[in-house]
Amino acid sequence: MKNNKKFNGLKVQIEYSNRHVHLSKEVIEKLFGPGYSLNSEKKLSQCDDFAAQETVTLIGPKGKLENVRIIGPARDKTQIEILKSDTFILGIDAPIKLSGNLDNTPGIKIVSDLNEVSLEEGVIIAKRHLHISPDEAQKNGFKNEQKIKLEIKGERALIFDKIIVRVKEGFQTMIHIDIEEANAAGIKQNDKGTII
Repeated sequence: MKNNKKFNGLKVQIEYSNRHVHLSKEVIEKLFGPGYSLNSEKKLSQCDDFAAQETVTLIGPKGKLENVRIIGPARDKTQIEILKSDTFILGIDAPIKLSGNLDNTPGIKIVSDLNEVSLEEGVIIAKRHLHISPDEAQKNGFKNEQKIKLEIKGERALIFDKIIVRVKEGFQTMIHIDIEEANAAGIKQNDKGTII
């Protein structure tokens, strides 16, 4: 698909994230106790998302990652988002997928101070994507699941390809990448890139 000239040159804010987990209500209660609710430490940019005070340990076949942040609120399915470098520490071959697409993904063990849960699936490396509301998408010529490119200027200038557009009511217009991608391009939190 050719880029629509309407959004060529549009500057978009970038947020990057470290490894984190989204837990279902069932898994939250197994890890922290019946009726447990996550405690918000920091509000995040999209919808009702927040960084929780609670953290967990992830254990794979080869190693573990401690103090991994939980992102609330509870989701329908548990999803673990790790970095490419984490796959070598854990010994898990996690695929690059869009959030929510957990088919053919590996499992992992999640451990809290109280309990542990072994999952059969749910570990991914998050595919880079653009959050945008339906109104903003229409105004700027974006379509859901469209692929776009983002140009980063500076000492480590590069072009991010295959960014997936995600259109949903309540979304703030923002590109999401992981911290390894941000470091590769010398991006600071909330820097802007240009859609080309």
